[in-house]
Amino acid sequence: MKLFVSDGNPHCVKVIAVLEFTGVKCDVKHVNHEERVVPYLSRPALPALLLPSGTHLFSPNSICQYLIELNGQESSDIVNQWLEWEATELQPAVMQALHMVVLQGKGAETPRVLQGPLSYLDQSLSQRTTLFLTAEMVSVADVVLWAALYPILSDSSLVSGNQTLQLWFERVGMLAACVSAAQTVLQGKGLKAESLKTYLQRQPTTHHGQGQVQGRGTQPCNSPEGGDDDDCVLSEEEIQSAAVTWGKGLADLPMVPERQHPILPQEGKRNVLVTSALPYVNNVPHLGNIIGCVLSADVFARYGRLRGWNVLYVCGTDEYGTATENKAREEGLTAQQICDKYHAVHASIYQWFQVDFDFFGRTTTKKQTEIAQNIFWRLHERGFLLEDIVEQLRCEACQRFLADRFVEGTCPFCSYPEARGDQCDKCGKLINAVELREPTCKVCSQTPVVQSSKHLFLDLPKLEAELEQWLERSTGSGDWTANAKQITRSWVRDGLKPRCITRDLKWGTPVPHPDFSDKVFYVWFDAPIGYLSITANYTDQWEKWWKNPQQVELYNFMAKDNVPFHSVVFPCSLLGAQDNYTLVNHLVATEYLNYEDTKFSKSRGVGVFGDMAKDTGIPSDVWRFYLLYLRPEGQDSAFSWVDMATKNNSELLNNLGNFINRAGMFVSKFFESCVPAMALQQEDKRLLAQVGWELKQYINLMDRVKIRDALKCILNISRHGNQYIQVNEPWKKIKGDETDRQRSGTVTGVSVNVACLLSVMLQPYMPTVSHTIRQQLNAPPSVTGTLLQGTGNFVCSLPAGHHIGTVSPLFQKLESEQIESLKKRFGGQQPEEEEEAKPKPKTTAQPDVNAQPATTPASGLAAQTAVNGADAERARELTLAVAEQGEKVRTLKGQKAEKTVIGAEVTKLLELKKQLSLAEGKDPEPVLTKGKKNAQPATTPASDPAAQTAVNGADSERARELTLAVAEQGEKVRTLKGQKAEKTVIGAEVTKLLELKKQLSLAEGKDPEPVLTKGKKNAQPATTPASDPAAQTAVNGADSERARELTLAVAEQGEKVRTLKGQKAEKTVIGAEVTKLLELKKQLSLAEGKDPEPGLTKGKKK
Repeated sequence: MKLFVSDGNPHCVKVIAVLEFTGVKCDVKHVNHEERVVPYLSRPALPALLLPSGTHLFSPNSICQYLIELNGQESSDIVNQWLEWEATELQPAVMQALHMVVLQGKGAETPRVLQGPLSYLDQSLSQRTTLFLTAEMVSVADVVLWAALYPILSDSSLVSGNQTLQLWFERVGMLAACVSAAQTVLQGKGLKAESLKTYLQRQPTTHHGQGQVQGRGTQPCNSPEGGDDDDCVLSEEEIQSAAVTWGKGLADLPMVPERQHPILPQEGKRNVLVTSALPYVNNVPHLGNIIGCVLSADVFARYGRLRGWNVLYVCGTDEYGTATENKAREEGLTAQQICDKYHAVHASIYQWFQVDFDFFGRTTTKKQTEIAQNIFWRLHERGFLLEDIVEQLRCEACQRFLADRFVEGTCPFCSYPEARGDQCDKCGKLINAVELREPTCKVCSQTPVVQSSKHLFLDLPKLEAELEQWLERSTGSGDWTANAKQITRSWVRDGLKPRCITRDLKWGTPVPHPDFSDKVFYVWFDAPIGYLSITANYTDQWEKWWKNPQQVELYNFMAKDNVPFHSVVFPCSLLGAQDNYTLVNHLVATEYLNYEDTKFSKSRGVGVFGDMAKDTGIPSDVWRFYLLYLRPEGQDSAFSWVDMATKNNSELLNNLGNFINRAGMFVSKFFESCVPAMALQQEDKRLLAQVGWELKQYINLMDRVKIRDALKCILNISRHGNQYIQVNEPWKKIKGDETDRQRSGTVTGVSVNVACLLSVMLQPYMPTVSHTIRQQLNAPPSVTGTLLQGTGNFVCSLPAGHHIGTVSPLFQKLESEQIESLKKRFGGQQPEEEEEAKPKPKTTAQPDVNAQPATTPASGLAAQTAVNGADAERARELTLAVAEQGEKVRTLKGQKAEKTVIGAEVTKLLELKKQLSLAEGKDPEPVLTKGKKNAQPATTPASDPAAQTAVNGADSERARELTLAVAEQGEKVRTLKGQKAEKTVIGAEVTKLLELKKQLSLAEGKDPEPVLTKGKKNAQPATTPASDPAAQTAVNGADSERARELTLAVAEQGEKVRTLKGQKAEKTVIGAEVTKLLELKKQLSLAEGKDPEPGLTKGKKK
């Protein structure tokens, strides 16, 4: 096995470091940058690993992962995610920064390019309790990311701030493997290495949109498949093949016929039935709802039509259930009137977002009743239904049984305190509402009582074997997202239980059984049948779609919380009905989209809802683009106004729009709006091949419903196009001799044809922009039905002599003032409260009021925290918890609840405040003694106003108000700091925060002065002896010199432990060394000003 590397190539640093780190035996050969080590590639590709089989690996991260596996280590999911993030997000930004610093001398601009990925990495490290990225020991993820950052972070003047990142970088950089790799490739000189400059001069200029002032979207996530490099490696055969395809023209390709309704399955065609989860009618959808189902399904349906598939896309509003009854009661309307009102609202919103349904229906129809009751009777006749007595929760205050989603309590499985009555959003398990601990009615906050009622159940255990056989076939052959497979497997693995399908409600599909005539069908039995009834309202030949699994492929789009009902419950209903129903082939589920790192809430005015988007002045196509750009495919993502402006201004305006506008303007300005003749040279053919390769990737990804990843292919093509124009300079060559003018014509003609292809690829994402481009280019109508056929056809669709229309800019810049105004408008002003209608994404569980460090005596707890420093992450969690609990107490008081109920909640609030004081490194005791007339701070004179407040007792009502105000103002300051706002702006808000804290201290009967002097070197808590070294460290801050020494010691000791484990040493020997390691880590935490104990005892109950 032989590894080929070149001096100065930063990609080689990581493979050398991983080679040293794993200890794999391998010959290393240094070659020059131009040497073609891989014989079948048309250009040099280094580093490259020649395997014993004769195969070459030439992707740096692939080489690293191969070396890991060769060493007998398994790469964990989190390590793989970090490697993927490094390749797709960090590395392109780093390469752009290196070009700017080394070749262009623009060192001052590098923070702008690297801000996003470095901030994300720093934040991730800050949130971890471990020394390294994934564990207490160094992993290959640490080594690879360190190597990627080494050239940049070796010069500390380029990147300021991100202190946690800097400490981590120094810690990993002490490893012998990293020192050796930096010395081998860059002579240990980082940016100053002459070999680095030589390497970069031979590389194409890097254009990386994501590297420019990133906001969200930089976390490890699913990324485009295509390796680590932005450019594909093309062979001569591929280049020549692309030129041949280009020469075919539109006339040689088949046409796709226009839609004619009703759309029915056709023999010999690919018949695709697309559904998106039916939105609840009782509320207005927010951006997360829109991207999670209807918009994602719309993009795929539009794409399928361009591919020539026979596509039917149906959706509609889910209108039955308790939520509708409640909304009707709130608004003083009947349930039907509410349905009519909000059905129109939904339809209007989706129309503005250009969601192109073939039919948008609703569930309150006769067809719904007929089909649902038919399935019910078929299940009943075949013995798949059971009768049983059910204990249900009834709210005496509301005088009704409570639907599952209107009950909240503590999960019986994982103790998550905000589990719903049907399912826990944290652990994903199904719950019967009566199983919840401490249940409350979400309408009135009263505790419901248990009452019995007879109900019907779907006998899932009886259908389990048939379900598992179907699941094996469907998940094996279809494109199910990873989360859909995982959620389904967890349900089946735990064993299915009978599921209740009836409810004691009035508003719903009536149960036809005479013994249950006072009941309706449960929404999760009834609602998915809405897909069938909506199709039946579209065409009376609906069974050709829904009872035709031999000819029809069914795609379901939804958010992850809907998965079990579409993958288990609904399929079991259809399997049990035994009527040849079409079952889902491809289940596509997204994670959650949050809003600026919080939750959407209509009541608090937080977030953009569908009916608000059109009032922002931002076109719907731009909304579609950004939502699809950050579509939460692999994990939760967050909408950000700043990031939306960045993506609009960099990707749409400067990249995509700039290229298409330039191509069209050159034709208009230089060639009188007539496409010039094109004489292709090798460079042009290479561009055709690059574009053709991206087109194939786009089709491959879209076919597998990788919607976000496919969008990157479009942006890659426009980047290639911009670089092609920039290198060839047609605006200069048009002024030259005949040869130059001909060259200008070729470049212009090829560019305008690339723009035409982009208009077609954009159509699923940005339909209006796509149409505008085709209008400006006067493109033949046949382009939309031909270019995406087969594996893709990049042909000359605008031949020489073609006349184009009037060209104008496609996009407008989003100004910072506009974005700040919108951010403020949708930021909300009210206290945090849960939003009823939205399933809650996975979040950190609320702090347990019973949690105490197991080994710390209660009497010494405050002192211990003061010595070891504040726990900032814990403090942030508790600040939010205090605000929420305070709001709960105020609500109960406003409702005139019983004193015992209020008292219990006040006790929880005080306990949370006590924990918050500890987490902030304060003495919590004043909280316990406040209000007692004799309680006085020992050092405060009685004549002091603050002391007088303490003597006279705290103002508890005022204190609660100020606690909330402090939490909100603190969040505002953190946000401004994260946005790198001007110091004067931050300073003004900090001043407000300090003033609020001062008022809070007074209201709580404390001396406010320590708040004002906090952080000053000479300020010492009155009760902390100056002679205590640990206390002195807490007062004066971290001991950086000692921290560096201990960091090295921890790394060496960790290496020793790993070596012993690899040698299978005796457990006693390993245990002794692990003890030393833990003691070193404890000393390191103290040296860095942190509390070492919470990491070991956090979360343990009393």
